[in-house]
Amino acid sequence: MSLGHRRSDEEREQCDQTEPRQVLPLSTVPNDAWSRSSPLCRPPLRCYSCHAVKSAILRGFLASLGVAIAVLLVSSPAVGSNGHRPRVLAVKFDFEINPPTADYFKSEIDHAASAHYDAVVFEIDTPGGLSDSMRSMYQKELKSKVPVIVYVSPEGARAASAGVWIGQAADVLAMAPISNIGSSTPIDFGGGNIGSDLHNKIVNDAIASLTTLAAAHKRNTKWPRLAVQFASNLTAQRALKIHVIDAIAPDLPTLLKQLDGYRTKDAQRPFTLHLAGAKIDNVSAGFITRFLNTVIDPNLISILFLAGIIGLIFEVLHPGVVLPGALGAVSLVISLYGFSVLNPSWGGVVLVVLGVALLVIDLHALTHGVLTTGGLVALGFGLALLFQNQSASFQADPWLVAGIGIAIAALWAFALGKGFAARRRPVTTGAASMVGLTGIARGAGVVAVKGEIWNAHTTTGEPLTPGEEIVVESVEGGLTLLVRPTHVHAHA
Repeated sequence: MSLGHRRSDEEREQCDQTEPRQVLPLSTVPNDAWSRSSPLCRPPLRCYSCHAVKSAILRGFLASLGVAIAVLLVSSPAVGSNGHRPRVLAVKFDFEINPPTADYFKSEIDHAASAHYDAVVFEIDTPGGLSDSMRSMYQKELKSKVPVIVYVSPEGARAASAGVWIGQAADVLAMAPISNIGSSTPIDFGGGNIGSDLHNKIVNDAIASLTTLAAAHKRNTKWPRLAVQFASNLTAQRALKIHVIDAIAPDLPTLLKQLDGYRTKDAQRPFTLHLAGAKIDNVSAGFITRFLNTVIDPNLISILFLAGIIGLIFEVLHPGVVLPGALGAVSLVISLYGFSVLNPSWGGVVLVVLGVALLVIDLHALTHGVLTTGGLVALGFGLALLFQNQSASFQADPWLVAGIGIAIAALWAFALGKGFAARRRPVTTGAASMVGLTGIARGAGVVAVKGEIWNAHTTTGEPLTPGEEIVVESVEGGLTLLVRPTHVHAHA
């Protein structure tokens, strides 16, 4: 017991010894007997349980405060090791792999690095594409200053052919539960199998490069051979089981939570990921990327190239119309951009130009369709050979080539038919159109024909009688008509 408590007890004992304890009623009168009693003998008003109550209240308050802080910490966004909430750039990539989409891919990695994101996630769904573009993409991944995560998403997505290299080069390769990866066998430009000797070289090179990427990230190094040589394709569950991928997640926030604390395996670029609760900035390809990805379609390039040539030729033959020439110039420039990306066969380009030239010449020369036939043959072969150096997905559709040939043949046949029909018609304009018309004599040397007054003289040399009906035999000097009266028969 404290000293204060002992003193109170002693005072209470002294009071008991000097004055008997009385039980007085409570009074509100200030000068009553209770108020006049000695301070030493006044009953103490302290409650001896107050200290315990205060301690209990304080402990309850501290416990409640601790629970509240814990709840706030659990519900608040996670923060990185440097005290800030992590940020992730999520990039949607659902294209074929080609130069425009490869530039888009690489630019987003640079954006993530310059904006100091904690990671960049590519949500890919691709059937593959061109090997040169693929190589530039995975080389960019291997040099990235931020962690690169490839997530085969959404449900039903695939990472096929060249997409496998993009995934294996990533610091983390993850898949949605319903997705697949694989089928990386190289094919020739026509979409068929490569010849035996060249096949061995290309396949062995592909196996080595894909195996190297898998080994750098401590993934399965046996499966790349199966993917390249036998077109092996795996579901997400099978890929995770044999460690072709690193994770499966139904959505991106769940994936980031799974990867919190994950250490990447690339010894040259080690990262420790702190991504749980990260702020996700979603981006997708803009108009320019989608436009360029569209215009490198070989079918569209073929049509634009033809339209450009025809438009310019029309402007040359009919100067001042402007619109066909302007549209032709724009079409030609766009097609030339496509040529710069897909690297066409220049033999095919020459054949297309030759074919169009022959068709145009035949409109102005009487060849009875010979040049048209040659132009159509040259045009058809030219379009077919235009992109022979590319893979099957980047070649002109044979049905499109046939359709263009048939359409042009029908158009030229219609134009030539109309031209021949026009040549067989009688002349309806100019001086020659006056021959055979009838008129009325207005005087000795004047006639009226079609409401026009002409100088005239007769075939017989006799003067005309006013009101006499005449027939025009010919036009002399452009202003004088040679006529005969209708009652005079024409000479045989």
